[in-house]
Amino acid sequence: MTALPGPHGDLAQLLPDDETLARVFELRTEFTAFMLQYKFAIDEVLTKVSILRDEFTHLHHENPIEHVTSRLKSPESVLDKVERKDVTPDFDAIRSSILDIAGVRIICSFVPDIYTVLEALRRQDDLTVLAVKDYIAEPKPNGYRSLHLIVSVPVFLSSGTVPVTVEIQIRTSAMDFWASLEHKIYYKYDRQVPAEIVDRLRQSALVAAELDATMTDLRDQVQALDDRHAPTSAQSGTTLPGAIPADAAIVPQPSLLERLLTMRSRRD
Repeated sequence: MTALPGPHGDLAQLLPDDETLARVFELRTEFTAFMLQYKFAIDEVLTKVSILRDEFTHLHHENPIEHVTSRLKSPESVLDKVERKDVTPDFDAIRSSILDIAGVRIICSFVPDIYTVLEALRRQDDLTVLAVKDYIAEPKPNGYRSLHLIVSVPVFLSSGTVPVTVEIQIRTSAMDFWASLEHKIYYKYDRQVPAEIVDRLRQSALVAAELDATMTDLRDQVQALDDRHAPTSAQSGTTLPGAIPADAAIVPQPSLLERLLTMRSRRD
């Protein structure tokens, strides 16, 4: 029987002699290609979110996206979930049954920003929102709050285009802080968390929700004051209303706007 070196020796017990090595290498290639599709899907979503951030920064009064993170389940984690969910262990079945292999998390400052980002993603022609779970409108019993999306994005490979699912979580900084702490506590206690700690977590989730509501009210109050006391064009000099710090590579200076207007007037 063909022996495989190192930790792969046991694989020889699962396959006939004449196909052991060839099948193992073929399976490794298939699994790697499968995982790469999800890595590329994350790249696609991150690019879309990066474009939205730049657009909001340069063309709107404020950017609803604070920061973005991503994660790709490891091959081991994928197989662990296949076993837990009793999924048929072939890649087509895994693709259709496990929808969170690729994950992107978008952190916003305020709750209304979450829905602004949701609508911006929905307007993407090549991103399809397959499912939405709104744990902000209806928090989980433990107090967890977040907006979860399952989306499908096209991944363009040399062999063709493959639709790949990505889980997107959109939440505020307060929601993210609470969720991170809750995860650490459940990991520490191997999910057997004492009842008094569970109760305090639930109460702290209510405090986080109240903080989100208060900060949104403050934001709205500040915006109302800004609108009331916004300078007129005569008072603002060369600073455009709602202007942000200019990126000279993108945002034209007022002198360039004057130049463009002069060029256009010559055409009239």
